Amino acid sequence: MGSPLTLINHPTSIKFLISRESNNLYFHIPKKWSQFATGFPFLSYSNSPPPTLCSRFSLPSFLPLSFHSLRPFFTSMATSQAATDSSQPSQSKTVRVVIKGRVQGVFYRNWTIENATQLGLKGWVRNRRDGSVEALFSGYPESVQEMEKRCRRGPQAAMVTGLEVFPSSDDPGNGFVRKQTV
Repeated sequence: MGSPLTLINHPTSIKFLISRESNNLYFHIPKKWSQFATGFPFLSYSNSPPPTLCSRFSLPSFLPLSFHSLRPFFTSMATSQAATDSSQPSQSKTVRVVIKGRVQGVFYRNWTIENATQLGLKGWVRNRRDGSVEALFSGYPESVQEMEKRCRRGPQAAMVTGLEVFPSSDDPGNGFVRKQTV
C-alpha cells in the first residue's frame, strides 16, 4: 500500500505530509502563494479531515518561482565557481552613483543594501547632507547594471528625479554596508 498525501493547514503555510512513516517528507507552500492553488481541489483549505490520494501523484507546477527569484542562488554559485576556477578572468565593474529626489527618510539605504546583497554586489551606501544618497557598487557588470536600473526606481515611497553614475576605482570592501552621512 502506498503512502497517502495529506494536507495539513498551518497559520502561515500549507504543509503536505507525504508519508506517516518514520521518514516523513513535508512539502511547504506559503499561504501567500495559495492563490496559485485555485483550481486544484486537493489544495483547498478545510477543517475536515484531509483527503488521501494514491501514492503516485505529481504536484502541479503552480509555485511562482522564476529565475529572478532564484538569481541570488545562481549568483552565489557563479561567484564560488569563479573563485575556484583560476583560468577564468576576473570581471568586475565598480561605479559610484548619486541618487537625487525624495530619497531620504523613505528607507532608501536599507532598500539599497537589500538589493545590492541580493545581486551579490560589494560596496556601500550613505546619505549626503544635500538630501541625495550616494552609493558604490562593485561586482559583475550585469549585476551592477541591474542595480543602476533598480536605483532609478527605488523603493515604493521614494521619488527618484536623477541618477548620476561615475566609474570608480575605489575599494568596495567586503560585503555591502551603510556608511555615515557626509
